[in-house]
Amino acid sequence: MAAPSDPGPEGTVAWLDADQMREWRSLMALVTRLPSALDAQLKRDAGLNGFEYHVLAALSDAPDHTLPLTDLAGRSRGSLSRLSHAVTRLENAGWLTRERCTGGGPSRVEARLTAAGVEKLQDCAPGHVREVRRLVVDVLTPDELRALGHAARTVVRAAGLDPADGDRVGPPPPC
Repeated sequence: MAAPSDPGPEGTVAWLDADQMREWRSLMALVTRLPSALDAQLKRDAGLNGFEYHVLAALSDAPDHTLPLTDLAGRSRGSLSRLSHAVTRLENAGWLTRERCTGGGPSRVEARLTAAGVEKLQDCAPGHVREVRRLVVDVLTPDELRALGHAARTVVRAAGLDPADGDRVGPPPPC
């Protein structure tokens, strides 16, 4: 599929050259296989998938371990629909609670990490971090890791997204 990179006349495609195609295929392997490998470790060791882990982690980083669901969706990098399913499962496990908040403005729903949720995260985080180190951090030099992070942020911005999607400075508004 490699062809000249000159875009040519309007409507033609600037095909990837052999080097670009090799790098593109490597990137596609990374973005499709790494999440599966990380999910497998979390599922095996903690009974969670990666998205559920990130929901718990986002709540653990939030003031009072509480976030409105709209903010939590952004911080965990998922849609509200996907988050709703995950929150139901995590709530059924006793790791978070959902509360309707009406004070100071329009009604909203917040998720709060429970003591059992904090304990679950403390139990599974070391294994997850070991796997992240094994698969990514420890196989790259510090310069390679920095370059990978920079490249990832650049691509995410080019896709029209904020690399810090959903991250808020300061506590959530009061209920």
